[in-house]
Amino acid sequence: MNNEEILLRKFKPRSALVLDEHIPAKARYPIFDMHNHFGKWRWNNAMHAIDYQRGEWQMQDIPAALDLMEEMNICKAVNLDGGWGDTLRMNLDRYKAAYPDRFSVFAWADWTRVDEPNFGEKWAKELEKSVSAGASGLKLFKSLGLTYRDKFGKLIKFNDPRLDPIWAKAGELNIPVLIHTGDPVAFFCPVDETNERWEELYEHPDWHFYGKDYPSFMELVGHSLEVFERHPGTKFISAHILGYSENLDFVSKALDKYSNVYVDIAERISELGRQPYSSRKFFIKYADRIMFGTDTFAPDRKKYQTYFRFLETEDEYFEYGRNQGRWNIYGINLPDDVLQKIYMETASKLIR
Repeated sequence: MNNEEILLRKFKPRSALVLDEHIPAKARYPIFDMHNHFGKWRWNNAMHAIDYQRGEWQMQDIPAALDLMEEMNICKAVNLDGGWGDTLRMNLDRYKAAYPDRFSVFAWADWTRVDEPNFGEKWAKELEKSVSAGASGLKLFKSLGLTYRDKFGKLIKFNDPRLDPIWAKAGELNIPVLIHTGDPVAFFCPVDETNERWEELYEHPDWHFYGKDYPSFMELVGHSLEVFERHPGTKFISAHILGYSENLDFVSKALDKYSNVYVDIAERISELGRQPYSSRKFFIKYADRIMFGTDTFAPDRKKYQTYFRFLETEDEYFEYGRNQGRWNIYGINLPDDVLQKIYMETASKLIR
């Protein structure tokens, strides 16, 4: 036996379990994938923000994407990278106008202009123009509330009163606001021997939001809940299971309290799949409030099939596709009526 120490990054254990595998060739029912990024933007590490102005926009091979979507039973997808102005019009032409039954597009707002007089009112009008042009919703990245700052160096928080006219306008226009709040809880904790995502944060130190003047994880969640309550006439989609998939009891209480709030499962099967009993109960109870999403930058066969396996089978202890933590996940074998709601029905009621 070799007693030489092994570096953690070189430790790649193979499970000795012998288990049945059921990998779906395609989804059991038609799917509306409401969380995709079909634009390629640049992340500015100096600003910790999306560098929209100088970003390079990627043109998807749409026919190839549609072929894979057809194979996987993905009937419709949302491009959350619509942008605003000319870029939005380009995205609407390329996706929604060309394939009206297959794509929807969400607009953005330019938070770097928050110091301008009457910012909220101006961007409420801009949102109205975006929706008139064909946008189906408004997408907010985690940088709002976490990294964008005003001229005084203060973080622009989601609950900033200057933004209220935008949320109110979304309600008036009857479009959803999709908000990404925070990140996994571990990203807001010290990177030490207790952090379950140590390896991921070691590889991506810019994903770590602890210390300095970053808000705490619960502060960020609290800001979003405050806005949900302040704007009951606006429908909000809180991405990634309210950003708190590690605590389904908390998310359940929020959904019970705020009837205008929905969630998607994008990039969170890693968390949901390691608590299969709690997840299954959660999905069944809130099937009318949960939507399917993958957070892909291009349709991905293996990723789709992993999601289907999680939702449709009772397979045990299988890999979920990313190095987010040293665990595997379990399938939750949802009933057919619940699958149909999560796959298609809930999103179809909310997104045009």
